[in-house]
Amino acid sequence: MRSPTTEKTHVRRRILVGADENGMGPILGPLVVTAVTADASEAGERVVRKPGRRFEKSIGDSKGLVSFGDGDLGEAWARALCSRESGKPAATPDELLHRLFLDSKTFLRAPCPSHHHDMCWGDSDERFGSDDALVAACDNDLAKLEAKGISIRFARSIVVCNQRLNEEAAKGVSRFEVDLHAMERLILHARNETGELVQATCGKVGGFGYYGDKFGPLGGHLHAVIQEDRARSAYSFPGVGQIAFVRDADEQDLLVGLASLVGKWVRDALMLRIVRHFRQHNDELPLASGYHDPVTSRFIDATKLVRKRTKIDPKCFLRESATPKKPKKKPISSALPAKQ
Repeated sequence: MRSPTTEKTHVRRRILVGADENGMGPILGPLVVTAVTADASEAGERVVRKPGRRFEKSIGDSKGLVSFGDGDLGEAWARALCSRESGKPAATPDELLHRLFLDSKTFLRAPCPSHHHDMCWGDSDERFGSDDALVAACDNDLAKLEAKGISIRFARSIVVCNQRLNEEAAKGVSRFEVDLHAMERLILHARNETGELVQATCGKVGGFGYYGDKFGPLGGHLHAVIQEDRARSAYSFPGVGQIAFVRDADEQDLLVGLASLVGKWVRDALMLRIVRHFRQHNDELPLASGYHDPVTSRFIDATKLVRKRTKIDPKCFLRESATPKKPKKKPISSALPAKQ
């Protein structure tokens, strides 16, 4: 019989996913949804919820830590995460992006007109902005997280270009719904890749209070409602796990904050490609972020003639609003009551 001191103690570990969007509000550039997947011990899970001051300056809300044109921190995290996953660093920003992307090059470029696909995918003259020291610092933080019981497995991003956003808008599907459906895909991917039930935390989508009739990829799954209000909406999906949509999640959950940082770099890198494409015709064009601001407005006005001359498809360039859909009756079987 083993003595109490030699008996191994079972350490419970859980698959955690943190997901967030970048680029919901802009008029130019893609919508990017990113998820970070990790396995965590019970102690590690507490760190994810309350990371403390140690990580305040390196992980958190991307809006507070990086800005357009200065996304070195997000890029460094992406480089460190992908190097750990594959054991080999990415040689170029384009290689790094495609390691992060959930979808293939073929799928991503399918909507692109052949005469201007490089508006979004041209990678000439791209260089990493983050230096080796910053990447090493992020890798060191990953090692510290592992010591605390959090082992990050991978990060993945879904990119939805304006052409696809506009196609969905024409069907009456809003950007909020596209965002939600991308999060669902990322969660299902984490479930399939790890082979385990997941505990996912996502940023709130569109301020929705309830999501039951909005689910896309998860729409065919029965689910139990755990909580539904403006601050938090949580659901249990048999065979998938639990998913919570939380207001200000990137400030409360370490993995959501990390997803926000990586996703911000992905979106900015793709937006910079658009700027560089048009600067080939006019090198005095401003560095536009794509958001509703005076610089972006000037960029749109200044590229009108070039876009007309080079036959840029307007649906690839500018976003359109969704046509409202007729309300559908909520299916009776869409949700099961949560067990008390």
